Amino acid sequence: MDDQTALNPGQPVGSVLRGIAADALREAQSILDDSGRDATTKVHDIRRALKRWRALLRMLRPHLGEAGEALRFQARDLARRLTVARDAQSSIDALEDAVEACRDQPIALAPRSVKAIKAKLEALKQENERNIWTEEIQKNLSDYLTAAAWQVSHWNFDTLTFSDLADMLTTTYRRARRAMPDNWDKAAGETLHDLRRRVVEHRYQMELIEPVWPRLGRTWIDEVQRLRNRLGKYQDLEMLAAKAEPRQPLARWRAKLAPVIAHRQSEHVKASRRLATRLFAESPGAFRRRLEALWDAQSGD
Repeated sequence: MDDQTALNPGQPVGSVLRGIAADALREAQSILDDSGRDATTKVHDIRRALKRWRALLRMLRPHLGEAGEALRFQARDLARRLTVARDAQSSIDALEDAVEACRDQPIALAPRSVKAIKAKLEALKQENERNIWTEEIQKNLSDYLTAAAWQVSHWNFDTLTFSDLADMLTTTYRRARRAMPDNWDKAAGETLHDLRRRVVEHRYQMELIEPVWPRLGRTWIDEVQRLRNRLGKYQDLEMLAAKAEPRQPLARWRAKLAPVIAHRQSEHVKASRRLATRLFAESPGAFRRRLEALWDAQSGD
């Protein structure tokens, strides 16, 4: 985010948000056009760019109506098509994470098993990339980004105020807070996945006000990112476990993988609980009042 598209007191909030949206789409297009990135990196980076874009669209939903929802759903569908291409790499990352965490445990996988599992996943990764990262999906992405950029250029946010933005940020904060499980030890994977989605939205949306909240804003975002990473690693382990179900590619290693995955997931849940409890300790009302106070303090300088 450059100085011209950073939210600072004295600048029209609406035009800055429109500029941030345009920048998000330009970033995604530049990733798509970058011949120096391999397919794996492009898929990862495009998915991340689309998450940032979708988080912005969800936040702006009250002011975009059905057109904004259509844009968000289209971006979601494109991201889902890319998920399969990224799936094997996420499983490789999960395997390495679990193996490292259990290295000195009785349940540790033998190096021979680790090598065989990784070879299987690498083969799946190459197959997925051939089948998914095609000229068709790349054209679909480019067409979508072009159409979305045109719509952004016609957004009318002239009357949008920081109070409106604070309302939208608080809505996401409240959604993330409500998504926290009542019992972390017994939380289902679906519950933690939903929390992760809310955390991702909150993380990208909080970037908007980082200039209003110097240093502390960066610290907050870093903490949210740590929570996102923990929940993401938990989810990657879920995908790895799914590949070890009967008649799946890693079925023959299921008995060896299951305890390793369970052990590492329990560690990620414990860390997530600590982070989430700290991040979402205050009420949504208190969170909103803090945002307004920070904006007013900056405006008064």
